[in-house]
Amino acid sequence: MKKAVQINCRSFRYALGGESVLENLSMELNYGEVALLSGLSGSGKSTLLSLVNGIIPRVVQGEFDGEILIDGENSKEKSMSQISRKVGSVLQNAESQIIHSLVEDEIAFGCENFGFTSDEISRQIENSCSLMLLQKDWKTRTLSGGQKQRLVTASTLAMKGDILIFDEPLANLDGEGAKILLGLLKKLAGEGKAVLLVEHRLDVVLPFVDVVWQMSGKKVEKIGDKDSFLKSQTDIITDRAENRLSLSENALEIEGIRKSFGKREILRGIDLSVKKGERILLSGENGSGKSTLMSIIARLQKADGGRVVQHIDETLGKRADKKWFSAVGVVYQNPNYQLFMPTVREEILFGAKDSSYALRLAKKFDLEPLLDRHPHSLSEGQKRRVTICAILSQKPRLLLLDEPTVGQDYRTLLNMMEILNRIHREEANTMISITHDIRCMASLCDRRVRIEGGVVTEK
Repeated sequence: MKKAVQINCRSFRYALGGESVLENLSMELNYGEVALLSGLSGSGKSTLLSLVNGIIPRVVQGEFDGEILIDGENSKEKSMSQISRKVGSVLQNAESQIIHSLVEDEIAFGCENFGFTSDEISRQIENSCSLMLLQKDWKTRTLSGGQKQRLVTASTLAMKGDILIFDEPLANLDGEGAKILLGLLKKLAGEGKAVLLVEHRLDVVLPFVDVVWQMSGKKVEKIGDKDSFLKSQTDIITDRAENRLSLSENALEIEGIRKSFGKREILRGIDLSVKKGERILLSGENGSGKSTLMSIIARLQKADGGRVVQHIDETLGKRADKKWFSAVGVVYQNPNYQLFMPTVREEILFGAKDSSYALRLAKKFDLEPLLDRHPHSLSEGQKRRVTICAILSQKPRLLLLDEPTVGQDYRTLLNMMEILNRIHREEANTMISITHDIRCMASLCDRRVRIEGGVVTEK
């Protein structure tokens, strides 16, 4: 097979970091194959991808000793524009790549920069929207997390690069969307393109992967028996709670909630009751309105009609004020929206009711070595654990979790489920979660609620 990318890294350290992140690392990617780069959260996978696509050191500064060959040519001698013509990238935080207000303009942007004709751009918009189940007149700010992921993928594919790298592309995709994307990438590899994935949802990627690389101890090694390796990390996580909370009184009564964005009607009349101490999982396809409903429950946005009546604490008013958010903890889908303190320690202690309790939680979440780091210097998986830890430190009565498991390797996922459920039993809180990770669905809920066509179809 012809080599698309060859990596020889003697060492790499970030400009503001201390010790090296990568050492004595060699890896290759061939045309005609789908390769998976696996490893623990925070092990350096995203750093390696950023070296390949040129973000490091052209955008993010660091000291790199080694060479990266793209099509046999040293990338050090190439500009960002030259690299991007060969290497298409979908970053871990898809939202950070979106700059236009309309889907069609976002897809057209890269094609225009590469000098495509207007007819070719139109064809690419139509093809990409069809492949990724998007409408070209949708406003990008109203898209769900999964739809934004599909949009960035559509924009990348439209530029027709021969080397495609994806950092957690399944993060917010529903099961069907994940299979569509992976099937497409497998097809493109069959046509001669090179595809490199960083992904923790190993159970989903298994049937589509040709080669597996494992990152550990700042190095990368090729896995011989990929089926056994993946199988060992894809078991369903069961709910091991021996004594579940008794459920009687309502915590929330959700009646006739409606919400539209322009002409797109997202929620058509949601009716749902949630008991105190209950764990609810909101399920449904990308764009079905799960995050919108959670945001309305959290008082982060207003519904167009209907109401949410809370019985969590009758002394709480109807405003989204400090008192409300001391009782209601929200973990956003994008952790960058709620990380604002200069260190992880200060982030976790900011709203904590008990500082010693908060620091004990940080240790359980494997965050102790990161306490003096800036939150935005962390990997996406680490950022997510910081936000969850910070919210749990406030001991909320109602806990709202939007895709809490993204970016977690299997070990940290097991640990997260154990912590969330132990605290749930100790604090008797009410939990509403959203996740597309089938491995942990059963361990997050007592009951699943499916939203389809803007209404509740399953309770």
